[in-house]
Amino acid sequence: MRIVVAHNRYREAQPSGENTIVDAEIAQLTAAGMEVLPFLRSSDEIPSLPKTAKALLPLSPIYAPRAQQELSRLITEHRPDVLHLHNPYPLLSPWVVRTAHRHGVPVVQTVHNYRQVCSSGLYFRDGMICQDCRGRALGVPAIVHRCYRGSRAQSALMATTLAVHRGTWHSVDRYIALTSAVADHLRDYGVPAERIVVKPNGIPDPGRPAPLGDGFLFMGRLTPEKGLGLLLDAWRRHPDGALGPLRIAGDGELRPLAEAAAAERADVTFLGPLDRAGVRAAIEASAVVVAASTWHDVLPTVIIEALASGRPVLGTALGGIPYLVGADAPREPAGTGPAAVASAAPGAGRVPLPTGVVTGETGWVVPPEPAALAAALSVARAEAARLAPAARARYERTFHPDVVTKRLIDVYADLAATARR
Repeated sequence: MRIVVAHNRYREAQPSGENTIVDAEIAQLTAAGMEVLPFLRSSDEIPSLPKTAKALLPLSPIYAPRAQQELSRLITEHRPDVLHLHNPYPLLSPWVVRTAHRHGVPVVQTVHNYRQVCSSGLYFRDGMICQDCRGRALGVPAIVHRCYRGSRAQSALMATTLAVHRGTWHSVDRYIALTSAVADHLRDYGVPAERIVVKPNGIPDPGRPAPLGDGFLFMGRLTPEKGLGLLLDAWRRHPDGALGPLRIAGDGELRPLAEAAAAERADVTFLGPLDRAGVRAAIEASAVVVAASTWHDVLPTVIIEALASGRPVLGTALGGIPYLVGADAPREPAGTGPAAVASAAPGAGRVPLPTGVVTGETGWVVPPEPAALAAALSVARAEAARLAPAARARYERTFHPDVVTKRLIDVYADLAATARR
C-alpha cells in the first residue's frame, strides 16, 4: 500500500515525543514493505517564510492554502491508498482531511492530545486539570484564560479553528486512540465507537532486560504537569535513604526544583538531560520508573521504555497511565479499603496495599496526591522484582514495533478495501 504520512513537526528546540514517534513509525512502516510518502512541515520553517506567508500565518490553522495545493499535487501524482495525519498545526491545518476526501482518499488520524476540544491540547491550566471547554461550540474559557501560547488573540484563533473544524474532525474515517482513555475522549466528542481503534505507540526493542537496579527513576520534561513537585512531596515523607535512590532526568522550567532536592537529600540525584545511551543506563540502574503526571497524560513514552527494559512503573491514575501499566480493567478488591486493589497473581509475603493504591499487570497507580504516592513508593520498592517479568512480557505483547505496526497496517488495509468498494 501507498501511505501519505502528514505531520507538522514541533520545533526542534522543544523536545517532542510526537516527532520521535512519527519518525519511528515511518521507519517501521517502510521496513514492513509499505510505500510511505512523507508530507511533513516543521514549525522551524516559520522564521524563513516569505513576508506574505508570514502575514497569512495566523489563518493557517483554519485553512493553510499552500499546504492544500501541495497535498493535492502529491495525491494526484501518487494516488495513495490512505492519508495518515498526526499534528496539523499550524502549517498543514485540519483542512488536509477535506483535501484528501476531495480526492477520494480515506483519512486516519492518530490522536496525540486533546486538541479536538482543548486549545492547549492538555486539559490542564494553572497547575490543575481543566475541561472547561468540553461540550462548548466555541471555547470561550480558552480565550479568557489565554490557553494557547499565553495570548488571548492566538487563543481566540485556535478556539475558532476548533469550532470551524468540528465537522472536519467528525469526518475522519478512522481514529487511532493511543490508549483507552483517548478512546473515551473521542467518544465524548461524538466520534462513533466503530471509527476508533486503540493502538498504542511502540518503541524499538532494547533487548534482553538487565537485572533490576535499585531505587526509582523520574524521567521527562521538568514541567508542572509532569508531576515532579508531587513526587518530591511524596518522597520527603520518607527518611533519607529509606527508599533507595531517586534519580531525576530531564530538563525544563522545574530544573531548579530538581537541583534543590539533590542538594537537600543524599538519596536524590539530578542527572540532567540524557542522550539515548544515558536513558538506557538510567533505566537499568533503577528498579522502578515513576510517571507522576498531574494531567491526563496521553501516552508517556517513558513508561513503554520502562516496560521494554523489564521495569515496573508507578504512576498516577490519570490519562493513559492506567492503560499502559495494565491497571485500567476492574480487578478483585483486596487490602485495607475499597480502592485497594491487588494484582490477580497470588503470592506469599505480599505487601498489604494502602487505600488508593491499585496494582496492575506491570505496576501501580494512585491518585495524584502526595500521601497516596508516598504509600505506593513503599509498596513498589518491596514488590518491584515480582512484577518485573510481567513488565517485559506486556511490552512484547502490546508495545513491540512488530505488534503495533501490524495493527496499523490492518487499519490501513481495512480502510483501503472499504474505499475501493
